[in-house]
Amino acid sequence: MVRTALTQTTWTGDEESMVAKHEDFVRRAAAEGAEIICFQELFHGPYFGIVQDSKYYEYAQSVPGPLTERFAELAAEHKMVIILPVYEEEQPGVYYNTAAVIDADGTYLGKYRKNHIPHVEKFWEKFYFRPGNLGWPVFDTAVGKVGVTICYDRHFPEGWRVLGLNGAQLVFNPNASKPGLSNRLWDLEQPTAAAANGYYVVVPNRVGEETNEFGEEAVDFYGTSYIADPQGNYVGDRGARDREELMIRDLDMDLVRTARNNWQFYRDRRPDAYSPITAP
Repeated sequence: MVRTALTQTTWTGDEESMVAKHEDFVRRAAAEGAEIICFQELFHGPYFGIVQDSKYYEYAQSVPGPLTERFAELAAEHKMVIILPVYEEEQPGVYYNTAAVIDADGTYLGKYRKNHIPHVEKFWEKFYFRPGNLGWPVFDTAVGKVGVTICYDRHFPEGWRVLGLNGAQLVFNPNASKPGLSNRLWDLEQPTAAAANGYYVVVPNRVGEETNEFGEEAVDFYGTSYIADPQGNYVGDRGARDREELMIRDLDMDLVRTARNNWQFYRDRRPDAYSPITAP
């Protein structure tokens, strides 16, 4: 069993208090015996994709860097794996939507950079991010093999499958998702990905309106964070629609092998028949 934590919260109004809030999430999760935790997309700031404003470049930082080091100390103190979704600056003018993975002894294991970048109403992400260039890494952590996708990536089944082929047992998909076109997909996509690939999918989301940052332009992130098991079922209840929450769930990792043995999707794949998927 792996005791897993995920969080959902609203922008506090400043970066330091937002980071401190998530440090408290780690401590609270540790007190309940959690072994791994994941925060929402771009956890240390507002979700600035709502607008196109260069002032938000100031939130970007090196990965690894001061923020990963700060949480690495917490990870080591509480013997907890931490998935840390941050805004990364590789160099001036080169930015990525990134998640760092820190092991339970505080070791920085590496990072994932969001591969698929949306650019639609109030998700103006191409203004802020380059597409990821690190592929679909899987990290060998203290609790098992962990993969990451970020928000919009979830609409592309190819990434989910590559993570499974790379050995993932737990895949984290931190989000900033709001009502609209995504509502039905929110219910369908991650449980389907979990069942199709035989692993757990952990889905933290932002919650509430960030009116303290965007006023009338703010959107109402719908929370309802959840975990789907390798058979596509929810693990416990979904998170709240309208409030901050720390969720703790126990995951039976033996179910990964059970699901894969029952269905044999990996045995029955036909990669020789899939060339149109990768055609330019």
